[in-house]
Amino acid sequence: MSFEEMWAALLPVGRDGATGGYHRFAWTPPELECRAWFADEARRRGLPVEHDTNGNMVAWWYPDGGGRGDAVLTGSHLDSVPGGGAFDGPLGVVSAFAAVDLLRERGARLRRPIGIAAFAEEEGARFGVACLGSRLLTGAIDPVRARALTDADGRTFAEVMHNAGLDPQAIGPDEDLLGRVGCHVELHVEQGRALRGPVGVASAIVPHGRWRFDFHGEGNHAGTTLLGDRRDPMLPFAGMVLAAREAARRNGTVATVGKVRVEPGGVNAIASSVTAWLDARGPADDAVRRTVAEVDEAARAAARAHRVGVDLAEESYTEIVDLDLALRDRVRDAAEGVLDGGVPVLPTGAGHDAGILSARVPAAMLFVRNPTGISHAPAESAETADCLAGVEALTGVLADLACG
Repeated sequence: MSFEEMWAALLPVGRDGATGGYHRFAWTPPELECRAWFADEARRRGLPVEHDTNGNMVAWWYPDGGGRGDAVLTGSHLDSVPGGGAFDGPLGVVSAFAAVDLLRERGARLRRPIGIAAFAEEEGARFGVACLGSRLLTGAIDPVRARALTDADGRTFAEVMHNAGLDPQAIGPDEDLLGRVGCHVELHVEQGRALRGPVGVASAIVPHGRWRFDFHGEGNHAGTTLLGDRRDPMLPFAGMVLAAREAARRNGTVATVGKVRVEPGGVNAIASSVTAWLDARGPADDAVRRTVAEVDEAARAAARAHRVGVDLAEESYTEIVDLDLALRDRVRDAAEGVLDGGVPVLPTGAGHDAGILSARVPAAMLFVRNPTGISHAPAESAETADCLAGVEALTGVLADLACG
């Protein structure tokens, strides 16, 4: 199947007809349908699919003469954020299959295996920890902690894995799989407007993390409780949101509160508790840490003023990732060799499985231009011509790394 045919087949899965946004959360029916699509595409090409203990999938193309080590891994993820765009994740998976097709059509002979990966729970939309599948694979998260993670309905990660036919006691580092991977190259839609040409290469992934603030107040009647008698957690929560904006401005970072849970959630009731998640990112680790510390200080001061308790927990953090320089340059050179014009090198403020894997294997990233600059939303986009340029660039990279 062509890139366009594969893309058309995957496009409707998990799409909200009213908003155009996607809801493909890990191990929910839409994401399971995406997994089935992945298995079908691999089967169509005669590629065996490996399911690791952490829910990640890899479709393998092996050299005719055998050999399963020093593989070139590519691909991305199939899950989405709530109401997300079509391209974030799936573009890298579809492009990887399309690149393998082009290599075969052109008679390429492998000297190293190529693996097409679909990593589990990259967005962290269901269990709160981004890149969960690759974190487990590389040992970047404690399996005990991972098993206890819960979704919005209170289901644990262990329970969901068990229901999906996986053994939650077996999750964790997979040294056999990692030992067979020589490098990883992930293609991804750009998530900003820095890219002027159709394709770019990543230099680094900036520091980023997620923190949970829990405000504990006292539920009461909205109409009969005097203002002076209230212990309303919504007030220090509101102060925390405003403090995040100011702390980010002072420190040259970005900070976002995009998820909040209010209990009990009644219009005519003062909230008893508020849980809010802070996403903070920036050019340097100390700037991000300083931003979070200032937000925490402001939240605690506001909580004291309103007689409310507050707790802070770090759910995930990734320090600055400088992607492998030698591999980056080789990827850029290979991409430039098949495209007209230069391929710029640029950093990214978004987290990726490539950043997690880079702690264990050399990793690099290709970006495809996003003309809107919007991501994690329905307006996320990429022109077909740019996507095809991305496929050509990835094909050139895989040819250089696995066939050269």
